[in-house]
Order: sequence, then C-alpha cells, then structure tokens
Amino acid sequence: MRKMIADGVKVEDRKFGEGSYLRPTFFEPFECENILVQGVTFTNAPFWILHPIKSNNVAIDGVTVRSHGPNNDGCDPEYSKNVHIKNSIFDTGDDCIAIKSGRNNDGRRVAIPSENIIVENCEMKDGHGGVVMGSEISAGVRNVFVRNCRMDSPNLDRAIRIKTNTLRGGFVENVYVKDLQVGQVKEAVLKINTYYGIYDNQEGEFIPSIKNILLENITVENGGEYGLLIKGRESSPVKNVVLKNVTIKSTKTPLSIENCEPVKFINTTINGKAY
Repeated sequence: MRKMIADGVKVEDRKFGEGSYLRPTFFEPFECENILVQGVTFTNAPFWILHPIKSNNVAIDGVTVRSHGPNNDGCDPEYSKNVHIKNSIFDTGDDCIAIKSGRNNDGRRVAIPSENIIVENCEMKDGHGGVVMGSEISAGVRNVFVRNCRMDSPNLDRAIRIKTNTLRGGFVENVYVKDLQVGQVKEAVLKINTYYGIYDNQEGEFIPSIKNILLENITVENGGEYGLLIKGRESSPVKNVVLKNVTIKSTKTPLSIENCEPVKFINTTINGKAY
C-alpha cells in the first residue's frame, strides 16, 4: 500500500482482499456532518478506534476507550474540522488522540487540513501520547485547543506530541494547551520531532513547518526523561513555543532542543529552577 501511494496508483485501483491482512478501523464516519458519539465504551479494536475522516461538526462525549492492541489510537480526526472531544477516557496501545491529515502524496493530493479541534475534560492513561499531531499530517493541522485534561500513567510516553518528517511534510500551527494536570509520563512532557521514522527511509523533499505552541497552567509531577524534547530542521526551525505558568517538578533532562527559535518561558520552573 505504501508503494502504491508513492507510485501514484489511483485509489480505485488499490484493491486488497483476503490474505492482505489489513486491519479495519472500528468507527469511521466518512464525509459526514453533525456526528455525535456519546456514552459508548470501545474495547479491543483491531486498529484505530474512532476515525472521523473528511467530516465536519463531530462531538465525542463521555466515551471510554480501553484497547491495547497495535495501532490502537483512541480518536484520530483526519481531514476533519470542528471536532469536540470531551469528558472521555483513553487507555490505549498507541496515541490516545492523534490528529491527522493524510500520509505523504495522498495527503497533499486531498489537501484538507484538520482544524478547529477542542479536547477538554478528558483523562489519558496508557498510550504513546496524550494529545498528538501526526505523523500523517501532510495536509496540515491548525487550531487545536486542549484544556482541563489529566494525563497520568507509567505507560504514557508523552503528554503533548508533534511528529512528522520530510516525507510527511505538512504544518502544525496554533496549538493551545491549558490547565493540564500530568502525574507521570515516560519520555517527555512536550515532544516535537521532525525526524519521526519507524519504517524505512523517511527523508524526502517536504520540509514541515511547526509554529505557535502554547502551554499554560501546566503542573507535572514526573516528566520522565525530558521536560521539553524538540528536534526541528535547520532549514525550518520550530517557531514560537511558549511556556507560561508551567511547573515540572521532576525530570531527568529539563531541555533538549535543536533547531528551534528560543523558547519563551513565563513563570516556569523545571526541577525547581526558574527559566
């Protein structure tokens, strides 16, 4: 399938059947409007659990996801806008919430950014990330608001995560995280990685752009390996990262930052040191 995308094979000609071993998403509204998923518990999904794609006005309210299989993302809005995820619990085998907008040439062909997404009053337990953008963000992500959430588990790798590379490209802009309580994460409170790659060669010609990331009123008991872990590109540094009223009580390495404009710290302490 990845080779078909790279080779420009038309969607209608990408045919898979018995023996292809493709795992289906669990709940996937496609090109829909005015969706409400409320009070539902999802367990043991084969792949992504909630995947609204090319949809508008999506409300996820009071949902519980407990699913620890491979690629068990909790909720993945893709090519979608005006999405409200609230009052929900995510305990997953992959990212709790991962905002996406297409992979590589497919994303650039469709060219619909995911935008205007609110996540509030949610609890994130196990997972690769609490609220994540990527890695499939080739059409871009903008205007993400996260507030009044709690993230806490020895098996939660990161709280806020942005991941892409130069095959994905894309942009992430205007991410506002406020009033977040983090008990424990394993790797980082905030991780921005423009060298993301777990497959073959992930280097291409599409330089990602990441800017306007604000964390405000955040309290972290145990930040794991890093407070901030940022890896931008020399040709396109990460821009305008602001931490305001952030307290990270404990982390092994407060800052690991490459190719990023100077982070702005306002009333922020890490390991008891003011920045």
